[in-house]
Amino acid sequence: MPNVRAPRPTRRGILAAAGALGLGAALAACGDDKGKDSGSDSKATAASSGPWSFKDDRGQTAKADKAPSGIVAFVGVAAALHDYGVEVKGVFGPTKTKDGKADVQAGDLDIGKVTILGNEWGQFNIEKYAALAPDLLVSTMFDDAGTLWYVPEESKKKILAVGAPSVGISVYDRQMAEPLQRMLELARSLGADITSAKVTQAKKRFEDAAARLRAATKAKPGIKVLAGSASQDVFYVSGSNLSIDLEYFKALGVNFVEPSASALKAGGGWFENLSWENVDKYKADVIMMDNRSSAIQPADITEATWKKLPAVKAGQVIARNPEPILSYDKCAPLLEDLAKAIENAKKVS
Repeated sequence: MPNVRAPRPTRRGILAAAGALGLGAALAACGDDKGKDSGSDSKATAASSGPWSFKDDRGQTAKADKAPSGIVAFVGVAAALHDYGVEVKGVFGPTKTKDGKADVQAGDLDIGKVTILGNEWGQFNIEKYAALAPDLLVSTMFDDAGTLWYVPEESKKKILAVGAPSVGISVYDRQMAEPLQRMLELARSLGADITSAKVTQAKKRFEDAAARLRAATKAKPGIKVLAGSASQDVFYVSGSNLSIDLEYFKALGVNFVEPSASALKAGGGWFENLSWENVDKYKADVIMMDNRSSAIQPADITEATWKKLPAVKAGQVIARNPEPILSYDKCAPLLEDLAKAIENAKKVS
């Protein structure tokens, strides 16, 4: 989930802060039943000259006379669709860094070719949005209430009043394989060739990476992994529930540090807040750190308590994107990197 701050401790605000951490048969076999594909009965129709429809994870069916081409999407969704050959007109959410480069959440998007409607939490330029004459709005959802991620609550009615149907892909409390499949279905409905060599090779790479991670955890079951994120005053430790990546990794055997339910309560069930003085509360052999631009990166952490952590001293720190770009091309390396880290990890905790 994104590392953003909301002004009030609302449910949406908790989800925003949580981002400081944090979230077919072969794929289903890689996890457990909770992560199996539930989108196989979604009424997505392949792009054609006729009517288009797609049933999203809110149970709502978006419809149009033809497959939408004026698409506006949360940047991570746009990046995933781009990997499948579906381009968007506009994006919202973290798209470019302060130095003008593409944000990590933009993936391989050419950010100079899309209209950026807002680059930070709460930003969404409705006038620019309407000027694009959008025929589809797409975002992810980090709760079970159907909240479209980075679509501001205070202006949601005005945004939806522009008239474009909306689609929400859930990334809440499920394993990665499921939203990956749902994004593939959406891309297919919008005209993507999901049988292309590029897509099939990326999916095979993902499946192989999942098998590798499972083998690594089986070979080294004692390696403890901590998922964290750094801010100026707080170090966040994620629980393995709710986040699509951590739930999937856990199903593959990863032995995560698990804060108690009471410790997670302040973070809405997503994470525990620790002061830097208490950053050594949990013992870990491998640390996965939030790699988004909203978080302080490991190389820039100056706290002495951090530098003394055994995993840090051993160089056993890797990157984690709590908001994975939902294409097989972008998710396969996440599995590969974690598998490699566990394969090479020394027991230091």
